[in-house]
Amino acid sequence: MPTSVKERIEKLRDELNHHNYLYYVESKPVISDRDFDRLMQELIDLEKAHPEFASPDSPSQRVGGDVQSELQQVQHAVPMMSIENTYNEEEVRAFDERVRKGLDGKTPTYVLEPKIDGASINLRYENGRLVLAATRGKGNIGEDVTVNARTIRAVPLVLRTEKVKTPPPAILEVRGEVYMDNDDFQKVNKEIEAEGDEAYANPRNLASGTLRRLDPKIVAKRRLRFLAHGLGEVDQMPADSYWEWTALLRNWGIPLPKEVWHVKSIDEAIKCIHEFERIRPKLPYMTDGMVMKVDAFDQRDRLGATSKSPRWVIAYKYETEQQPTVLRDVRWQVGRTGQLTPVGMLEPVFISGVTVSNVTLHNIDQIQRLGLHLGDTIVVERSGEVIPYVVEVIKDKRPKGAKPVEAPTKCPVCATKLIREALPEEQAGYRCVNTACDAFFDRKKVKREKLPKNCPVCDKPIEVLDGGIDILCPNDECPARIKESIRYFCGRSQMDIEGLGDVLVDQLVDGGHLQTVADLYKLKVADIATLTSEAEQGGKIVKRITGEKTAKKVIDNIESSRRQGLDRLLSGLGIRHVGNRVAHLLAQHFGSIDSISKASAGDLSSVHEIGEVIAQSVYDFFQDPATQKVIAELKAVGIDPKMEKPSTEGQVLAGKTVVVTGSLQKMQREEIEGLIVKLGGKASGSVSKKTSFVVAGEKAGSKLDKAKELGVEVITEDEFLKRIGQS
Repeated sequence: MPTSVKERIEKLRDELNHHNYLYYVESKPVISDRDFDRLMQELIDLEKAHPEFASPDSPSQRVGGDVQSELQQVQHAVPMMSIENTYNEEEVRAFDERVRKGLDGKTPTYVLEPKIDGASINLRYENGRLVLAATRGKGNIGEDVTVNARTIRAVPLVLRTEKVKTPPPAILEVRGEVYMDNDDFQKVNKEIEAEGDEAYANPRNLASGTLRRLDPKIVAKRRLRFLAHGLGEVDQMPADSYWEWTALLRNWGIPLPKEVWHVKSIDEAIKCIHEFERIRPKLPYMTDGMVMKVDAFDQRDRLGATSKSPRWVIAYKYETEQQPTVLRDVRWQVGRTGQLTPVGMLEPVFISGVTVSNVTLHNIDQIQRLGLHLGDTIVVERSGEVIPYVVEVIKDKRPKGAKPVEAPTKCPVCATKLIREALPEEQAGYRCVNTACDAFFDRKKVKREKLPKNCPVCDKPIEVLDGGIDILCPNDECPARIKESIRYFCGRSQMDIEGLGDVLVDQLVDGGHLQTVADLYKLKVADIATLTSEAEQGGKIVKRITGEKTAKKVIDNIESSRRQGLDRLLSGLGIRHVGNRVAHLLAQHFGSIDSISKASAGDLSSVHEIGEVIAQSVYDFFQDPATQKVIAELKAVGIDPKMEKPSTEGQVLAGKTVVVTGSLQKMQREEIEGLIVKLGGKASGSVSKKTSFVVAGEKAGSKLDKAKELGVEVITEDEFLKRIGQS
């Protein structure tokens, strides 16, 4: 084989790697995307013609490999811990005081960098070559996404060693964020919708969902990016500080944010935080704060970590962004249970990096609390991934003759007369008044007399919400209800059927192919292949035919869902008040659809953690003739999964009900609850007379008080570990 071919292949690889470095690390591209693609195509053609020169580290290998059957779990060499959040300058200064106290009064230097809103990832390089990429997962265990990470052009497959004074260590783990910039998010979302799939709510969800896809070819098309912000395992650390470390990463070809500061005092740090707040809206990617880190590695080691987060780092989160706009209209959407939800149609407004044109109004109670009128000027806020939310109405700007927003009396889809159903008295809710709090949209349901005065997360006052009114369409055959039921059934946490997006479901229902979820398993490729949809292309509306290839993929996904368990099926049926957790409890207790169908409300409420409201809802659902018809149809197409009750005989926690509360030092809450179940016990979220014992950590609150009141045994985390033989 002529030597010139091999040399040309090697030259193309070096050239493409160099252009990737200039683009992603130096931000100084010297050729156009078209010229880059031309070089890439030449390399692909040469490697295809001469497979003897193929290399797994070639830039051409980013195009994606075979579809994976599943993502494998991997253990992190160094856990990927979470970061403590703060929301004001006083808390940042308090953090600095804690750090100086931990360093015996010595003043540290800090590095500040953007808190990018994406999916955390750990890249492991051995002898300069990428060998593993893993998601954060649960912190100590993540998922292997190496094949997908290799498709991201910003992730170097081989680290740069030429013209580098300090070569990369033999083992090097780089941590960072996989994200999607705002422009690409808009483009990719349009492509997804054009293919008949549901669009993503924000860049973070799209990046995270794409990174975990099983088909790397799809990942390669989605234009994901990567920026580094930390480190994991490093064999022979070549730097004494993080600031030095970032310079080395850039030399090795790993991209980092440009907006990174090195400061010598807390005053300088505060100044940087305020300066970045002005820059943040202009960045091409989403970020909701700044991360402030102690620079020196030896000082980090001295400060250590709690069970959840390092003591040498804190994230400052900015206040939510608010913008005024005009409420043009209110449309009522019909859900799978018949519940109507109002959506406000807005004069488009740009907030936190995205254009917002509609906003959820939650329910009629919220509309009445706000006193909304059509044409009102309202204040809308959005923070990070949180959905847009109406904060207030500027009544001084209300136009004359504006009409108040009222609930409809007929279903907007099928014109059936609507019914109003009061929520049970015990289902009062509450909401934290602190808009920066992580629990702001957490509408928990608790008994009215047990409502707390302050938020359990940030200790700010709470706003009490009444039980309220649900407005329901009682028509089981309402097209909107049918469509939403099928979409929900296909959801990732239910039967996990990919490819059945909003457009395709609409077409199949409107075309008479789908009336119930059982009809999914009667679909044929021909039913889907000839369907057409409209999409915008080059400023024009063009029609697209679904095609046999796409149709076959949808049918294959439907067939794959036959393997889902009873709990997934129960969750997918859309029973009111039944989510994944309750579905799992029912499946584990009864073992089959038939057993659940025959259970009385009393039988259902006797299941641990299932109260009277949920039990009655499940009972009513299975007594409904429409449900019985669907169950019969599902059985007729072979969907009737069973779940065997796991044997707990001889296990150390067999028959025990255990509640975990407070902050633990050695294990995370999810880990210890998983261990309880694994050892034959039940991990409960509430204390009752049936509770065997409570494992209490630091700052245990009302659950500990309840245990003492009922005389339930309380033990520490160490005592629990001794009890199960893992001391």
